[in-house]
Amino acid sequence: MTDRMADLDAALDRVVDAARAHLAAVKAAEGRIDDDGVWQAYVALNNASFAYDEQLLDNFGEVTPWDVESIDPDEADQRFGLGVGGLDGAEPADAHPQVISVRQRRDYKVPSVSALLRMADAARSNAVPEDEDPGPIESVGEAVLELLQSGDGSLSSLDVPELEPLDGLITVSETAKPLDLEAYEDSDGAGPFTPGADDLLVGRLDEHPYLPEEDEEA
Repeated sequence: MTDRMADLDAALDRVVDAARAHLAAVKAAEGRIDDDGVWQAYVALNNASFAYDEQLLDNFGEVTPWDVESIDPDEADQRFGLGVGGLDGAEPADAHPQVISVRQRRDYKVPSVSALLRMADAARSNAVPEDEDPGPIESVGEAVLELLQSGDGSLSSLDVPELEPLDGLITVSETAKPLDLEAYEDSDGAGPFTPGADDLLVGRLDEHPYLPEEDEEA
């Protein structure tokens, strides 16, 4: 047997092995969508089929019925956010891991304190059981916090007539490590938002409140 025939047989064996591995991965996934193992096995089967088809064409001018293109294994890993050899559970091979930190500040004017307190009281009443008395809301800060809690922390819960938005900003920074909430006291409102010495500010977006046309003209 010539070397080229041996290489062709080996290429076919790799197709068969990859097909079996792909079937095993499909069975193990049990219908899960976007399963990592199925995707990786698919890439291996695709590339083995492509290589066999190319060798068959080069040696005998014949082709298979498989119309496939080669897939870059590294790009396949990125498809699921895996590092090289991601199937074995290894950590990504990126030597320079980064964390992106997004910080936002938005200020509001309170046209009517009493109206805001009433709205927050209503939101609290709807959120607690009828047999519990959470007590009245006594400050503007408590009122805004209650609205945020009722809206699951989303700033969209503050888009109410009782609050007039003022200027705000968003910053995006690259930082070496993520936020550790346990490192700050509950009363510390500045520490978690203070950039670290090694943080790199990528940029900031300035927010200006939308004004109706009549206000802009004035």
